[in-house]
Amino acid sequence: MTTTAPPARAAAPASVPFAEALRFWLKLGFISFGGPAGQIAIMHTELVERRRWISEQRFLHALNYCMLLPGPEAQQLATYIGWLLHRTWGGIVAGALFVLPSLFILVALSWIYLRFGDVAVVAGIFFGLKPAVTALVLHAAYRIGTRALQNRWMWGIAAASFVAIFAFDTPFPAIVAAAALIGAVGARRWPRVFALGGGHGGVRAGPGSALIDDDTPTPPHARFSRGHLARVLAAGLGLWLLVMAALVAATGLHGTLTQMGWFFTKAAWLTFGGAYAVLPYVYQGAVEHHQWLSGPQMIDGLALGETTPGPLIMVVAFVGFVGGWFKQVLGPDALFAGGALAAVVVTFFTFLPSFVFILAGGPAVEATHGRLGFTAPLSAITAAVVGVIVNLAMFFAYHVLWPQGFGGRFDVASALIAIGAAVALWRYKVGVLPLLGVCAAAGLAVTLLVPA
Repeated sequence: MTTTAPPARAAAPASVPFAEALRFWLKLGFISFGGPAGQIAIMHTELVERRRWISEQRFLHALNYCMLLPGPEAQQLATYIGWLLHRTWGGIVAGALFVLPSLFILVALSWIYLRFGDVAVVAGIFFGLKPAVTALVLHAAYRIGTRALQNRWMWGIAAASFVAIFAFDTPFPAIVAAAALIGAVGARRWPRVFALGGGHGGVRAGPGSALIDDDTPTPPHARFSRGHLARVLAAGLGLWLLVMAALVAATGLHGTLTQMGWFFTKAAWLTFGGAYAVLPYVYQGAVEHHQWLSGPQMIDGLALGETTPGPLIMVVAFVGFVGGWFKQVLGPDALFAGGALAAVVVTFFTFLPSFVFILAGGPAVEATHGRLGFTAPLSAITAAVVGVIVNLAMFFAYHVLWPQGFGGRFDVASALIAIGAAVALWRYKVGVLPLLGVCAAAGLAVTLLVPA
């Protein structure tokens, strides 16, 4: 009988220097297109498969915790892994660099939008990026699904999740709660089925295959202590109070920047289920109540946010910039500076809770690693998320291929770009950055050369 040796795995790095991690997090901030699904797929490819900084199970364990939190899960996942690798400053750097490139890009695009009112070139680039994003999200569903859907139970949870959100518009938090409940019950009755990544014959990476492997002990800085928890909570609250007090002192209790800080603090706690879940609240407050911008401007900002790197909730930077510009927060002679300051203010208050959630809650989550009572609900959540990602891909495909709805024309150019991007991803394993560059160039060429 002939036996076949298992394929050799790439050796895990002995360590990851902080400078190397910083370069990666900076790169990620500029290529994190595709919403949370695409961003998580990029991190999985880079950190789990290519660089082997963290194992599959530890990655999913962290991801599922982030799925339970309000706020952008991909940014929180980057913060978590950065913290696990390089302590508190590693988490802060990873999370901040995930956001800052998007902030700078949106400030620049917002200025172009308000100053010139003509973004034909930018629109052309976005025309090519949207089909690429659709292909990336589909690819993410495939990649995560092949690992998470290891048995019929997981396939059933994914299918039920898809039907719930597609056919019944079930809120994402309700889907997560139902999946967690199924996992909790399943852990008691069918423990093998609901083990993290469990299934029939799933290949488990052995010790040493990643720097932070399945069996790697929790680093000392990531172990739970009441003192650490108290310090993080005190630092987060103190930082919030310090900045809010500075805004009140500078602009008054009812000043535009103060009101933005308070409003987006509340919005940050309502972002369960992603940015789309909180957008109605932002629209109601920013457009109807505070009148920082108009309804059409809000829609334009959402389009910019969907096609720039970083989490979609970064649309708040556009809201802040436009509001700061029109409210002239720094006077009529400093419109750009006022808009940029407002964008920074709303970004700070929107993302501060996410850092606190990870730095405070991370040690408690690490303490649950390997405990089936905690990981089984997370396995079920991962399966449910696959269904949600497929629904998101269909949502993108519908709006990209039928921009005026099913009653309108079918966009052949977008379809060709999407098919080309899909072939490049599945067949040729093209990297995200070159893929986006080629698709952006194709979209620009179509926009400028083909008559409307």
